[in-house]
Amino acid sequence: MTLAYWCVLAAIFLPYLNTALAKFQGGFGPKQNHNPREFLETLEGSRKRAHWAQQNSFEVTPAFAAAVIIAHLVQTAPQGTIDGIALAFVVSRVMYTVCYIADWASARTLVWAFGMGCIVALFVGVGA
Repeated sequence: MTLAYWCVLAAIFLPYLNTALAKFQGGFGPKQNHNPREFLETLEGSRKRAHWAQQNSFEVTPAFAAAVIIAHLVQTAPQGTIDGIALAFVVSRVMYTVCYIADWASARTLVWAFGMGCIVALFVGVGA
């Protein structure tokens, strides 16, 4: 498997890191596990932002996965370029989470835009 495909797997699991940050900073236990979505809606501050980062991560991952698969099928760029862009996307998602939890709204927007640019680059073959 290529590095880009491994990055898709990483992107699939990153939202769960955000979930863990939201739930397990205190307050989540067996009782709350009966209705975890209801519990997540009651959170505040950085824990609420971690939940929102989770939601955004789930929303963007399908587009990233499709972009990686299409880049491989169409060979929009050399494999090293595809791998590098995919890795940059995953790093941007980690940075996005940090920015979201820290409430750095402007930085979060820039990192989000960079990640979306990575998706576009996979489709159009930047560096080909």
